[in-house]
Amino acid sequence: MPVHLQRNLLTKDVKANQCTMAAILQFPDDGLSRAQRLHGWIIVHIILTVYGFWILAVVCDDYLIPCIQQICKGFTIDHDIIGATIMAAAVSTPELFINCVGTFVTKGDIGESTVVGSAIFNMLAVPACCGLFLDNSLKLDWWPITRDCFSYMMVVLTLLGIVVDGRIMWYESLCLVIGYFVYMLVMYHHKRVAYKTRQFILGNRNHRYQQVTEFTPLILKADMKGLNNGYSHYSLACEAHSCPNLTESGKDTPTELGSDATHWSCDKPNCLKYLMKLPIIFILSLTIPKFHKHPRLKYITFLFSILWIGGISYLMAFTITIIGDTLGIPDGVMGLTILAIGMTIPEAVSSISVIKQGYGVMGLSNSLGSNTFSILLSLGLPWLVKSIFLPEIYSQHLVVLRSSALMYSCFILLISIFILYTTFLCNRFTLNSRTGFICLFMYAMVIIAAILLELNIFISVNLPACRH
Repeated sequence: MPVHLQRNLLTKDVKANQCTMAAILQFPDDGLSRAQRLHGWIIVHIILTVYGFWILAVVCDDYLIPCIQQICKGFTIDHDIIGATIMAAAVSTPELFINCVGTFVTKGDIGESTVVGSAIFNMLAVPACCGLFLDNSLKLDWWPITRDCFSYMMVVLTLLGIVVDGRIMWYESLCLVIGYFVYMLVMYHHKRVAYKTRQFILGNRNHRYQQVTEFTPLILKADMKGLNNGYSHYSLACEAHSCPNLTESGKDTPTELGSDATHWSCDKPNCLKYLMKLPIIFILSLTIPKFHKHPRLKYITFLFSILWIGGISYLMAFTITIIGDTLGIPDGVMGLTILAIGMTIPEAVSSISVIKQGYGVMGLSNSLGSNTFSILLSLGLPWLVKSIFLPEIYSQHLVVLRSSALMYSCFILLISIFILYTTFLCNRFTLNSRTGFICLFMYAMVIIAAILLELNIFISVNLPACRH
């Protein structure tokens, strides 16, 4: 039956709140029936999904973030502030576009569940990976962990207060967006706040302070000596995003930002990976200007990177929705698991690879910062635009949530924050295998609870999808 006839037949049930319109009906037809996909054609969508994750990682790591680094060189802003604000927003760009698709296209909770799933993964799974792959126990600085857990808790409580009635008013979404700029202001004066806080808690004892942001390792400088041959503080993001490299003598060696010299070298152990990645690099090199060769094109590089992320995010939502519909898995579950992990796994993989290469203390970065921006921007901005220009109810500038899952997900996020901070507190802010095992076990428990919630096991939060 044609898609437009299915929509007409489902209108009465949807208006009567008996079911929700299937998200797959909001996308173009892929030309395959469900039976054909179950008989093997679903592999095409799985391959497209894997390549989509890969393209997002390459665009962010090799084009967008180095480009923003180059643009920010022209501003008289502290490097740490840029890393904690602008760079964090760049990392969260894929989640922003996914929620845009969920808000404006599917009108479901795939975007919201992706933000929640990514937050849980960042809080528990990334520290677990870093802890399990460390050979030695590392002492962490208590202040950045305390600061970020507290700030993220306040953001989640704000979100909970907004979504509790199931409606997002325009001024409520505006508060989330304004919260982003408030966070930037707080980070701008962060050194003063940190100094006063440490002085109040620790007294007048002499404690050296190091500004720690999303892209700064949460490792005390004293713990770096002897482990990394005297390396200075250097963030995981700089290792993953082509910042100037450090030699064993601790000196900087110039590296071109955005350089693709390594893309075209085929080492024998990585030749298969090279051949699989070759189509991605070839297409991107034809469509996104190389700003390191032509610095004047850096703004065009930024624009085309954003366009690529937006297009691939739409493709990801399309393929994930088809896979979930074919296998009978709700969109919320697919967002919590496949989309969230796929968009966050590059950070975990980079952490593990950096540790294996001997840069042990660089493996743990402050991922709570990106979680904060995911709520303030990835959720707040699409809601603000829709409530003002495309309101759910005529003459009422608001967005109606299709399910109450987000409200209960806020409680899950608060539990995750409590688990993370309690784990580090009980372990005296030490990162080791015990911390890794605890975080990994708790991640499995929390994500299972979130999935069971989406499946209406504990309480009915989602209406069933209409038959199509």
